[in-house]
Amino acid sequence: MSTLVIVESPTKARTIRNFLPSTYRVEASMGHVRDLPSSAEEIPEAVKGEKWAQLGVNVEADFEPLYVIPKDKKKIVKELKDALKDATELILATDEDREGESISWHLLQILKPKVPIKRMVFHEITREAIRDALTHCRDIDNRVVQAQETRRILDRLVGYTLSPLLWKKIAWGLSAGRVQSVAVRLLVRRERERRAFRQGSYWDLKALLEKGKISFDAKLVTVGNVKVANGSDFDENTGQIISGRRVLLLNEEQARALLSRIQNKPWTVTNLEERPVTRKPSPPFTTSTLQQEANRKLRLGARETMRIAQSLYERGFITYMRTDSVHLSEQAIAAARSCVQELYGSEYLSPQPRKYTTKSKGAQEAHEAIRPAGSTFRTPQQTGLDGIDFRLYDLIWKRTVASQMADSRQTHVTVQTQVEDAGFRSSGKRIDFPGFLRAYVEGSDDPNAALEDQEVILPALKVGDKPNCKDLGAIGHETQPPARYTEASLVKMLESEGVGRPSTYASIIGTIVDRGYAKLIANALIPTFTAFAVTTLLETHFPDLVDTGFTSRMEQTLDEIATGEAKWLPYLQKFYTGETGLATQVKEQESQIDAKVARTVVLENISAKVCIGKFGAYLESESEEGLVKASIPQDLTPADLDPEQVEFLLKQKTEGPEKLGLHPETGEPIYVLIGSYGPYVQLGDVSETNKKPKRASLPKGTDKDTVTLDMAVSLLTLPRLLGTHPDTGAKVQANLGMYGPYVVHDQGKVGKDYRSIKPPDDVLTIMLDRALELLAQPKAARGSSKTATPLKELGAHPESGELINVYDGRYGPYVKHGDINASLAKDESVENFTLQKALDLLAAKEAAGGGKSSSKSKKSTKTTAAKSETATKKTAAKKTTAKKTETAVKKTTAAKSETATTAKKTTAKKTATATATKKKTN
Repeated sequence: MSTLVIVESPTKARTIRNFLPSTYRVEASMGHVRDLPSSAEEIPEAVKGEKWAQLGVNVEADFEPLYVIPKDKKKIVKELKDALKDATELILATDEDREGESISWHLLQILKPKVPIKRMVFHEITREAIRDALTHCRDIDNRVVQAQETRRILDRLVGYTLSPLLWKKIAWGLSAGRVQSVAVRLLVRRERERRAFRQGSYWDLKALLEKGKISFDAKLVTVGNVKVANGSDFDENTGQIISGRRVLLLNEEQARALLSRIQNKPWTVTNLEERPVTRKPSPPFTTSTLQQEANRKLRLGARETMRIAQSLYERGFITYMRTDSVHLSEQAIAAARSCVQELYGSEYLSPQPRKYTTKSKGAQEAHEAIRPAGSTFRTPQQTGLDGIDFRLYDLIWKRTVASQMADSRQTHVTVQTQVEDAGFRSSGKRIDFPGFLRAYVEGSDDPNAALEDQEVILPALKVGDKPNCKDLGAIGHETQPPARYTEASLVKMLESEGVGRPSTYASIIGTIVDRGYAKLIANALIPTFTAFAVTTLLETHFPDLVDTGFTSRMEQTLDEIATGEAKWLPYLQKFYTGETGLATQVKEQESQIDAKVARTVVLENISAKVCIGKFGAYLESESEEGLVKASIPQDLTPADLDPEQVEFLLKQKTEGPEKLGLHPETGEPIYVLIGSYGPYVQLGDVSETNKKPKRASLPKGTDKDTVTLDMAVSLLTLPRLLGTHPDTGAKVQANLGMYGPYVVHDQGKVGKDYRSIKPPDDVLTIMLDRALELLAQPKAARGSSKTATPLKELGAHPESGELINVYDGRYGPYVKHGDINASLAKDESVENFTLQKALDLLAAKEAAGGGKSSSKSKKSTKTTAAKSETATKKTAAKKTTAKKTETAVKKTTAAKSETATTAKKTTAKKTATATATKKKTN
C-alpha cells in the first residue's frame, strides 16, 4: 500500500518527506497545473473560432472558464499521473488558502483519481503538524474553490476587456487590472497632490537651556499668548495660513527681532506636567504587516519579502505566510511565553496570555498569524540561517515573542518656560519600564539603541525655576508636500481600504513597476506619464473600476461567495453583462473616447501638452513655425517636469541645441542636449555624411548648466585608453557606463575585467597606475561595499578541491565553499576557526537546505528540477545503504562528499520552487 501526497514545490515536498513513513510518496505540482489561456497558441483548436475564446471565459454559457494545461506543465502532469498509477490513496496537501484549495481542485479535475482522496491542510511544516494533519484530513471545500474561481474569472474579464481599449486609445501593450488600476490611481492622486502643493514658510526660535548641568531644548510656541504658526497651520493648496486660524506667522525679520528683544532676559518655568503612558505590543505579523515592516526595516520589496517568507515556510522555519489573521494558537502562545521567561525574565512577561483577534470580516486565509514554526521557538541563532533569511526570521521571531511581553511604561513630561512675552515648550520622555520594547521596536533594527533614542531626559525642574539660556537661534522652515507612497505605505493603504487580498499585494506592486506605471526610486513609488494617462481615462469613463469603495465591496462579495452568503453566477452576470455591466460600458464608451485626448496628460503650470507616444512621453506645443514636438527623457517623471525644463526641451527642438563652443582640435561645434536617456554632449552636427555624431552622457548628478567646454571635450574622449596591462599587454580603458564610471582590462576573447571608479578618483583624470591598483583589488559583491578579501584562508575542500575561506559579511563572518555560505557562531573566533570546523558547518548548512543558488541553477528549468528531485531520492537511498556498511569515519566522508555532489541539484530545486511561487501569485 502506498500513498501519493501532492504539494506545490520541491522544497516543500522535501521537507514533508522527512516527516512521513516510507510508504508515502511526496511529489510537487510546481504551482498551478491549469489556468485560463495566456496566449492564442494555448487555445484549443476546437474553440479557436469562438468569439469568446481569446477571453478564455464563455460569457454566453454561464461564464464557463476555458482551462488549459500550459505547455511547460504537461510533463509535470504526466509524471503525477504516472505516480498515481502506483498509489492506493491520494492526499492533496496544497496550501490552505483559497488559491491552494483551487490548486487541489484543479489537480482533481486533471488526474481523475480512482483511489480514495483526502485533503490535508496545515499552517506549518513540522513533524508534529504534518502527523496531526494526516489524522484530520477533510474534503475539498467547493465554496472556497468557487470564490477563488470567481475571482480569477473576474480579473480576466476586467483585464481582457479594458486592456484592448487602452491599446487603441493610448498605447499598445498597456494593461488594466482590477486591483492594479486602483493602486495606480492612488499613486497618481498622491502625485497630483504634490504638484498642486504650494510651499509655505515660517520662522520660530529654538533655545538650549541648562539646569544643574543638564541641557535641554525648548521651542517657541506663543508670543503674547498667541500661538506661533507651524507647518500644520498651512493650506497645502495655497501655501498660506488656513482661513480662520488665529496664529502668529513670523517671518525672518520678525523672528530675529524677537530674538534680540529676549536675548539675555531671564527664563522662568511656568508649568510642568507629567503624564504616564502605557504602550501595548503590536500583534503578530499578518502578510500585510510583514511586508510593511520588512520594507521599513530591511528595505525589502513586497515580492522579495514573500519570496523569502515562502522559502522559510517550506523549509519549516515559520508558519504559513499568506494570512490576514493575528490569532496565535495556545501552543504558539506557550512557546512565546517560554522564550520571554528564559531570555528576559518573568518581569517582562505579560501577566496573562495575550490573545489577538482579527477585526476584518474577511480574515480567513489561514488559522494563525505568521510566527516561528513548532511548539518551541528556535532563536534566530539556533536556526543556522544567515543573510537576509536570518534577518527576516529574526523579525518574525521578535514580533511574535514581543506580543506576549509586558506593557511598556513611560512618563511624558511637558515643561513650559517664559521669557518676557515669549512662551517656550520642552518635551521629555522617560522609559520607566521597557517591557516589550526590550525585544522589539517597530521600525527599528536594534531595540536597545531604539530605547536610548526614545528617551529624552529633562532635568529635575519645578515651577519658578530659572534655567540658564546657553544658546538661542532663529530657524526658518518650509512646509513639505505629501510624502509619496513607499511599498510599505501603499500596502497599508490598500489594506485599510479593503482593496485586494494581502497575498496579492506583492504581485500588484511588482506589476505596476514592471508595466511602467511607476518607478521605484529611493524606496518611493513614483507614477509615470503613462500612469497619469491611463488613470485619467479610467476615472473619466469607468469611475467605479478605480474607486476604492467599489473595489472593496467587490472583495466583500467574493468573501461572501466563499462562505455561501452570495451566489457567484448572478454576481458575474450583473458585473459583466447587465445593463450597467462592464461589457456594455466598454461598447458605449469606446466611441466617445477621443484617442488624442486620452494620450494627453494635463499638468498644472505646464503650458505645453504632454502626450503618450509609441516611444514614450513627449511635449507638444504650438509655435509661430507650427506644431513642435520634443521627447521627454525617460528618467523624468511628472513630478520633476517644470516650466524651465519644458522651455529648454522645446527650445532645443526649435532653435537647435545649446552650443558650448568649438572643439580645440577639430573645430567642430560641441552641443549640450537632453535626449530620451538624459543630458549628453555631442560633437558636430547631424548631416548626411555624419548621421551619428560622437556623443557622451553626462556623469550622474551633473547638471547640464554646469558643463563647461573643457569638460565636454574630456567627456568626448571617452573611452580613454590609459595604456596596456603589464601582465597581459591588453588595453586598459576608463569610461562611463550604465552604473557609473569604471576602468576595464579588455583581454578580447579572454574577457573583460571591470572595476568601478569611486571619488576622489575621476574618470576624466584617472591614470594607468591608479587603474592598475583598482584592477588588482578583488571585485566587490554587487550591492555590497565590502570587497571579497578573505579574513582567513582555510585550505582546499577534501572532496571538491575548491578553496574554503572565511569572509566578512554584512551580518558578520561567514565561511564559503562554492555556492554554500554558512555564518560563524557569534562566539566563534575567526583566528581559531579551523578547516574541520568549516567542513562540519558547511555540511550542517547543506543538510538544512541552506545553499545559495548559483548562476547555473538559476537558469535550470522546472523539468531539470524535477529530475534532480528524483535523482536526489535515489542518491539518498544509496547513501542510507552506505551508512549501514561503512565505518563511522567513512560515514563522515560520504556525507561530506554527498554534500559537495548534490549542492547544484539542491539549488536547482530551489530555483524551481521560486519559479513555482512566481507562477502562484494572486
